[in-house]
Amino acid sequence: MPQHAQNTPVCRDCDGFATAAITTGTLHADGTRVTLRLDCPTCQGTGRTLPATLARTGR
Repeated sequence: MPQHAQNTPVCRDCDGFATAAITTGTLHADGTRVTLRLDCPTCQGTGRTLPATLARTGR
């Protein structure tokens, strides 16, 4: 039997990869790299968006 794919609305700006780790180039005292975790500004790190019909409220 065929499997139905879920119709989850994926964020168009980050394609579902909502958080990125960026290295700063500096090292901690133990030798690991300093990283910054940044979330997608459109979906606030969830990876999903609301459909346009649900996002519009009011006039």
